[in-house]
Amino acid sequence: MTRSVGVDLGARRIGIAVSDALGSLAFPRPSIARHAERSLDHLAIAEVADELGAEVVVVGLPLSLDGSRGRAARGAEEEAAALAALLGARGVRVETFDERFTTVTAHSALASAGVANRERRGRVDSAAATVLLQSWLDSR
Repeated sequence: MTRSVGVDLGARRIGIAVSDALGSLAFPRPSIARHAERSLDHLAIAEVADELGAEVVVVGLPLSLDGSRGRAARGAEEEAAALAALLGARGVRVETFDERFTTVTAHSALASAGVANRERRGRVDSAAATVLLQSWLDSR
């Protein structure tokens, strides 16, 4: 089985999720605060992958509702390519995966769990990464 890392690229924070050793369940990790320099963000993601011994990093691809690639999706693809260049030398592959509705699903799940609105803002990125990674794991 494959250990994997899910990444939800937010404007202020990067949500992080990791899989269990069997590659069947996703769990949230603390989000990473964005840096002005994107390469520092990518190094922080690489540290998580190294720590976990991950074989794959799954980057959320924010497609438009009609499935087209807008500005946000193109930005995510550029970051995924930069991550692939960094992680490829470590034997870690990078994939993108449709993340439509992950943030909405994460907000709903946190609200259903009784998490206060103010606290949800700080946790939604990693919750969205968890939804993304679990969807990716289930699709395999």
